[in-house]
Amino acid sequence: MEEEEKKLPVGPEEAALALETLAAYKKGKEQLEKRVMEDERWYQMRHWEAIRGNSSVPDRPEPSSAWLFNSIMNKHADAMDNYPEVRVLPREESDEADAQALSAVLPVILERCDFEEKYSEGWWEKLKHGTAVYAAVWNGRLENGLGDVDIQTVDLLNIFWEPGITDIQKSRDLFVVDLRDADVLEAEYPQLAGELDRDRTELGQYVYDPAADLSGKAAVIDWYYKRRTAQGRTVLHYAKLCAGQVLFASENDPRYAETGWYEHGQYPFVFDTLFPEKGTPAGFGYVALCKDPQMYIDKLSQIMLENALMSGKKRFFIGANTGVNEAEFLDWAQPLVHVEGMGNLDDSHIREIVTTPLDKVFLDILQMKIDEMKETSANRDVSQGSSDGATAAAAIAALQEAGNKTSRDMIAGSYRAYVRLDYLVIELVRQFYDQERSFRILGPGKSRFVSYSNATLQGSQTGYDSAGNPLVRRPIFDVRVRAQKRNPFAQASQNELGRALYDAGFFDPNRAGEALAALEIMEFEGKERVEEYIRRGLERVSTADAPRE
Repeated sequence: MEEEEKKLPVGPEEAALALETLAAYKKGKEQLEKRVMEDERWYQMRHWEAIRGNSSVPDRPEPSSAWLFNSIMNKHADAMDNYPEVRVLPREESDEADAQALSAVLPVILERCDFEEKYSEGWWEKLKHGTAVYAAVWNGRLENGLGDVDIQTVDLLNIFWEPGITDIQKSRDLFVVDLRDADVLEAEYPQLAGELDRDRTELGQYVYDPAADLSGKAAVIDWYYKRRTAQGRTVLHYAKLCAGQVLFASENDPRYAETGWYEHGQYPFVFDTLFPEKGTPAGFGYVALCKDPQMYIDKLSQIMLENALMSGKKRFFIGANTGVNEAEFLDWAQPLVHVEGMGNLDDSHIREIVTTPLDKVFLDILQMKIDEMKETSANRDVSQGSSDGATAAAAIAALQEAGNKTSRDMIAGSYRAYVRLDYLVIELVRQFYDQERSFRILGPGKSRFVSYSNATLQGSQTGYDSAGNPLVRRPIFDVRVRAQKRNPFAQASQNELGRALYDAGFFDPNRAGEALAALEIMEFEGKERVEEYIRRGLERVSTADAPRE
């Protein structure tokens, strides 16, 4: 048994080398982890802990205004107003049926994964820390053991890659570390009994309130790596490690030794980056961009509040020999204050301490920092619903769209990441959907049911190469994404456009030629459906005018 175990491609020695690689990757990620943990503190409006450090002055106001949080919240709302909708297009006419089926099936698969919630969670991470990480994996436990695609969000602190690379697919190895209950692990893997206390894999921790208790936890490491086969193909392998032991390795399994864990050969992770940085697949977010003006906004507010409190609370200089009963003097509920010798009540013995109000220039500086925050985060008033004097819904929508250039750019970046994620899902369907499955498709009118499997996605043989190996053609698709408009102002604008087209006579069959000519130079959502409706009207008129035999 020991000799056979030594012959396995992934054994204790390979696991030890992998853990050394993980330690090196973690060291190269220290600065990023430090920033991410500090960003989380700023997002929670606990930044005074970072500003003052260990020094604290009792009763000193520490205002935490939500300008930064408001900017992030507004961008998140923009993203969810434009939730993506996928469409699969064939590259060859023979693949049209599969493309239509996948266009209907993919949204259902994503809905089963609660992808809208994952998308929302990913956008919070993207806006706060600059990077959202999604994983498209196969979960054999879903659907009562039949298995299904599972979309997950990955904490940026828990994933590790080769330092210096920008494209995550170019990393030689990739690690995902998760903390699990030690007793559950020992029950699932009896060989770990008594070994977990030796595990020293440490993860970066956010500052929880109250602090999370991680005692009794052990780190489980998912190790992904790429290797070239003897035929020159690059395949993806996967191993699960814990306490230096190999719990599973696809390279040790004859079913996956040649094909790899996932046949698409890609790391099953997609990085959605906000503001990119050189030499890393991760970026930075709005917290890193805007915490400086947020800090000075709150520091200036602190000074102003201190001045207001000092001005609102009267204080006095009292001579040592005035004879004033200080307890009665400080108690504003006392109608009488006793004094020994009324001659001591002049300005030379009792004098009010006058606090000079701050100059108006400090208020102007505060407003300047607030305006800086708005401009830096592109969170201007009009993007939050200010009409700027406009009253018509279409005019308000136009102002908002003009002020949302940065939001549209960020959303377009997420759409590109969403397309990469959809490609991974399609490849998982191609590999694992061996049995036919039924999907309920919602549409206009009543819902319909579609049955689908990977039978046609596996491809068909088209011939042989010069070496006699069979040539197989597999369907290839293009993925397109558009926004599901949920913004009521955007919907109102679309309704206004439809009414304008109707008033202009676009739907008059006798003016169909003019309408189609005008549509050639127009761009708007739903243009294809308008063109199709006009062409159908033109065909009806042509049929009615045709001479009868």
